[in-house]
Amino acid sequence: MSVPKPQLLEWGSKLQVQSIGLRYEVLRRPLGLFFKPEELGDEFYQWHLGMVHGDRVVAVLLLKNIDGKIVKMRQVAVAEALHGKGIGKELVRFSEEFCRRKGVETIELHARTSAVPFYLSLGYASEGEEFEEVGIPHVKMFLQL
Repeated sequence: MSVPKPQLLEWGSKLQVQSIGLRYEVLRRPLGLFFKPEELGDEFYQWHLGMVHGDRVVAVLLLKNIDGKIVKMRQVAVAEALHGKGIGKELVRFSEEFCRRKGVETIELHARTSAVPFYLSLGYASEGEEFEEVGIPHVKMFLQL
């Protein structure tokens, strides 16, 4: 397999629409959750970054601009068959550089507790107590750029 390439997924493009399916399969379906039209509509104002292999999105994350200096990373998903291959790490690093170019100073996120070690390994710090979101435990994390 050739190496997937990180890129901005243009809103409404075939790849961006495809990334919704990946997010559903990895993040939502296991919890019995579906996307609401208004949730997807709100994503128009967010940056969609993905790892693309050929004509297929194999990893995705969204960046929601909070105030120009802070963004919230959300909906990070890697195709199940590619877990542990460094694709998520490369996408997160790509997103950090993307944010630096935009003048962002801090990335924050709500990590599922199972993903906390992944983010710690990338230099993110945890903040506060564990909390529940979408029915599962999360931890707030951040990275100063």
